[in-house]
Amino acid sequence: MNGINPSAPAAAAEIAAELSGRSLWQDAWRRLLANRAAVAGMIILSAIALASVIGPFLLPWSYDAIDWEHIEALPPEFATGHYLGTDSLGRDLLARTLFGGRISLMVGLLATTAALLIGVTVGAVAGFVGGRTDQLLMRFVDLMYSVPLTFFVIILMVVFGRNFALMFLAIGAVEWLTMARIVRGQTLTLRNKEFIEAARASGGSTANIIVRHILPNVLGVVMIYVTLTIPQVILLESFLSFLGLGIQEPMTSWGMLINDGAAELEINPRTLIIPAAFMTTTLFCLNFLGDGLRDALDPKDR
Repeated sequence: MNGINPSAPAAAAEIAAELSGRSLWQDAWRRLLANRAAVAGMIILSAIALASVIGPFLLPWSYDAIDWEHIEALPPEFATGHYLGTDSLGRDLLARTLFGGRISLMVGLLATTAALLIGVTVGAVAGFVGGRTDQLLMRFVDLMYSVPLTFFVIILMVVFGRNFALMFLAIGAVEWLTMARIVRGQTLTLRNKEFIEAARASGGSTANIIVRHILPNVLGVVMIYVTLTIPQVILLESFLSFLGLGIQEPMTSWGMLINDGAAELEINPRTLIIPAAFMTTTLFCLNFLGDGLRDALDPKDR
């Protein structure tokens, strides 16, 4: 056989058939599960999210309840139900941290999802269609960049009134701008590639080419930006709440807890360390998950 393994062609044909039979999403999921750091980040992030959603219902103290007899109680206070102690107002620190995680993660996910949908759509259309459409959309992006965020939020509150859902609208309406520019740049490098020309020659519509050929090739970059946007949105929510334009007492978030804990660092450092530990762990998990998604969603690595 001249040193050739007779089973090699059959094995190669079997592997090729298996790859051709898997979709991009199935192949991406298999490669994501092979990344241990990404899987660990996904598990820890899911645990934090689950604890933030369910935890406040299982604890004996509500996030806004005040225990006047145990102000700044040191942990562990198992007899009183304050497992991580209390803050300067006698409020349970664990309950407030978990409830704050619920608010921070919800703001981060919803605002980032809005920014993702708007930014990817605008960037892909502008980069692929080009011409006057590109000029019009990019000039609108430049116009939005020139509007200060605080001024934009104040205008929205004057028009629509103070509303918790307004924060999602305000943050999402600003964060999509960078996403649109990133996707547009990636689309400009792809629209003259051979496989795009082949799709055009086969009669594919603009929408079909964007959805089936452009977006799968920019998902890796998009997911990296998404994992960076979520913590940025969480910090932005903290800034707006500090200015009185976002979350207000007695509700709280990780950003507000960290701001309050910084003022009490010398008196009660736990009020800063505990929410900061939750936020830092979440950010690390998002970075690991983003790296794994970037590698898994890159079609060139298939």
